[in-house]
Order: sequence, then structure tokens, then C-alpha cells
Amino acid sequence: MFRRISSVLVLAGVAFLTGFGRADAYLPAPLAQLTHDVRKLAAGLAAPTAIEVFDLSTGYHMGWNSSASMPAASTIKIPVMVEVFLQLQAGKFDLQRRVELTASDKDYGSGDLCDAPVGTMYPISVLIDKMIDVSDNTATNMLIRLVGRRSINSGMVDLGLRRTRLTQDIRTSDWGIRQNLRTSPADLVRLLELMARRQLVDQWSSNEMISILEQDQFNTLIPEPLPIDVPIAHKTGSFFDTLNDAGIVYAGDAPYVIAVMTTSLRSQDAGRRFIHTISRLAYADERRLATWRHSSGLTFEPFDAAAPADAVSPDLNYWGAETTPIR
Repeated sequence: MFRRISSVLVLAGVAFLTGFGRADAYLPAPLAQLTHDVRKLAAGLAAPTAIEVFDLSTGYHMGWNSSASMPAASTIKIPVMVEVFLQLQAGKFDLQRRVELTASDKDYGSGDLCDAPVGTMYPISVLIDKMIDVSDNTATNMLIRLVGRRSINSGMVDLGLRRTRLTQDIRTSDWGIRQNLRTSPADLVRLLELMARRQLVDQWSSNEMISILEQDQFNTLIPEPLPIDVPIAHKTGSFFDTLNDAGIVYAGDAPYVIAVMTTSLRSQDAGRRFIHTISRLAYADERRLATWRHSSGLTFEPFDAAAPADAVSPDLNYWGAETTPIR
């Protein structure tokens, strides 16, 4: 467990603080309040929603349909990135390995690599950057072809993910994409929690993946209502009726992981407002949870929320052309 406190202390120090029913009986008051508010908001949206918030300092978490299988959209690119780093760590290739663009890689739904000539070669480092930071679907398909769909799926099973499946490349013109790319908030939070703790693949890989996710250029969902100086490592995903976002929020002494997924929306504006409200509430209640943690008298396992750049190995450089290959 992430908390070095006995179950007796949990019950004694937490249960009396809550008052929102049996499901919330053992949550600290701020997360019990968040659970209560999320339920009301989800009921009012009239669309399938799934949410998980995980407090990195205590291990407490709240969820709403958090294990539900949902259309992943571009959040599936986080598992793809993880498998690339797993194979990098295993020595199957290095970041300067070049991958050739084929006609079958091209998808015109997002990104500009689809306009490049067939046969163009790109380093893996560039493809990862484009896949995450500008959500390039063609770059994603090139990486899926490199590491293999079967490896992505089995790798996620090995990491304990129960709902994450990639059964086809990204084809945004195919309605089947809703069933071919699936995940859940619980699965995304699991990956991001391990990443935040520098335990996903290895410490260097975790730091690199966080740094890449911090450069996401689509910041209109979870980051939008939060203070501009709060670092957020996240990945969005969208279809015409689907909006998702999942990330690590470095909210001072209240770091947390959050994943919000919505689908069958009447409008993207409605989904955007919903995610903004959830994000704002989660941030406020996580800050309240930090205050509770400091005043509770309970001892929690320390969490190192240092900026990823502080821990990068000096022997490995993600972007440099003259890098030491990962072996």
C-alpha cells in the first residue's frame, strides 16, 4: 500500500470526516465531496462518462465508472508510447532508428505526416513527439507497425490494464474505430501513476514520457480551468461525439492523476464544459486534501514530485542527434 497507516487508523482518521453515504465512508472529506459532486454532474450530462482521480501523496482515489470500457480516441497513444519505451529498454532499437512511411500508414484525421511522400524516413524520436504533442495519426500508425499491436496489447495486460485494447491501426474514416481503440480511466490512471512514480519501464523512460506529455499542444480540456503555472503531463483524445483527457497534475504539494472520458455527447461544447468542471473541482479538492493530510497526524509514504528534468540521466538524451543508444 502507498499509505504507511493501519486500517484502524484509516477508519478512525477518515470515516468520521465523511458524510456522503456508504460508498464514500472511508474517503477523506475532500475526496468524498468530489465523489458526491461528480455523481451529480455525470447524471446531468445525459451521456456515458467515466472518471478516476488518484492522489499521489496518499494513494486515496475516487472513481465514477472508472473501469468502464470507453472509446479511447487518441488517449490510446499513451499505451503505444509505453510499448515503444518498453522495446527501447529491451534493446530492440534506439531512438535514432529511422522508420519508413508507407501508404498504409497514412491517416488524415490528425497531423501532417499524411502529406509526406511515401518512403520518407523519420527517427523514432520524431514520431513519438508528433504522436503525442500534435496527435499525429500517421506517426502513430508507423509506431504501431514498428512495435506490433499484439505486443502493445500484451504489454498492457502485463502492466495490469484490464480494458485497454488496440485491435486495428488508427483509421478515423472507419466508424469501427470506436470499438477498435478502447481503454478506461482506471487503466490510464494506472499507467500515469506508475509513470509519475518513475516506475513505468524504468526511471529514465518515465521521465522522458512525462516530458513528452508535458508538451501536448492541445490544452483545452483538463488544463484549461487550472492556474497557468501548474505543470500538467497529459494526452487528449476526441471524436465528433467523444472527448477524453488523462494526465498528471503537479499541483504543488497535492500532485494527482486524473482521467475523464465522455462519449455519445450531444455536443462537444457540453463535453468540454463537463471536463472543465470536473478538472476545476478535482484541483480544488486535491488542494483541500493536501491540507487534510498535513493536519491529520497520519504518516504517508513520501512522493517525489520533482520536475522530470531534475532526474534525467546525463548519459541519455532523448532529442539529440548524437545520442547514446539505449541498449
